[in-house]
Amino acid sequence: MVGRVMLDVFIALVKSGILILAFITAAAYLVYAERKVVSYMQVRVGPNRVGPFGLLQPLADVVKLASKEDSRPAGRDDLLYRAGPAIMVICAIAAFAVIPVTPTFTVLGKSITGYITNLNVGVLYIFAISGMTVYAIVLGGWASNSKYSLLGAMRSAAQLISYEMALGFSLVGVFILAQSVNLNTIIAAQHRVWFVLLQPLAFVLYMISATAEVNRAPFDLPEAEQELVAGYLTEYGGLKWGLYFLGEYVNMVTVSAIAATVFLGGWQGPVLPGFMWFLLKVGAMIFVLFWLRATLPRLKYDRLMALGWKVLLPLGLLNLAITATAVVLLNRP
Repeated sequence: MVGRVMLDVFIALVKSGILILAFITAAAYLVYAERKVVSYMQVRVGPNRVGPFGLLQPLADVVKLASKEDSRPAGRDDLLYRAGPAIMVICAIAAFAVIPVTPTFTVLGKSITGYITNLNVGVLYIFAISGMTVYAIVLGGWASNSKYSLLGAMRSAAQLISYEMALGFSLVGVFILAQSVNLNTIIAAQHRVWFVLLQPLAFVLYMISATAEVNRAPFDLPEAEQELVAGYLTEYGGLKWGLYFLGEYVNMVTVSAIAATVFLGGWQGPVLPGFMWFLLKVGAMIFVLFWLRATLPRLKYDRLMALGWKVLLPLGLLNLAITATAVVLLNRP
């Protein structure tokens, strides 16, 4: 019994290590991919100097950040100043722990699941963990002892709280159809038809809200350099600055993975292995985020808040009402 528990703990630690390594590598090359995609769409060149096709540019960026002087503002709260970037990265990676990336498979007679842990309230866990990134941003802005940083942090907190509501309501219709908030159950419920076909409005609402949640253009108001220098990041540099952006790109992968899991059937698909279908779907969602950045201008702050409260939230409630009514009518004997 003890040996089985130790083996399960060892497997969970190995999965966690693979996940952390994969995220650090993927985040670096997502920056490269984004620069290439955006430059192609805007008829520019993009990275092409460091290594073949510029493939070593992410490594050069990491070396540059690691070698920069660690300048810190006077009058800062040193503990919270250091804690902000750490919270950002930890929460971003931890949110992925319950997302299934592949069906269960067997290695040496041992069944290996495609997730680190299986929670009956998996989606609620993701909301709880990802919502804590607000603390990372607010603490970073407040601890920097800078008015510009604090203003950027406050804008970010208001934005994230506003769009959390619309994001949550966009998924409730899926929970009603699947009758569960467990991600494995939601994937199994899509074995005949993906929920994006049954919940098209919810999918659109989710993508808009998720884009705002991860501070991606056209919702990148907390980092509006024309208005706030660099927002909550004004007083950060070097690796601490890099950790914030690592957290942002990991969050981008996480919201794309949730979209692929909840609306696109997760790892399900013909011919190809499950994990390849999962990666293709996540990659498609990430490409949409790149596309939005390349084509749309940044919204004004009043329009950003009006969109969240006056458009997305009412539409989310409307979709919830329609879904609940349809389920009741269809299940009536």
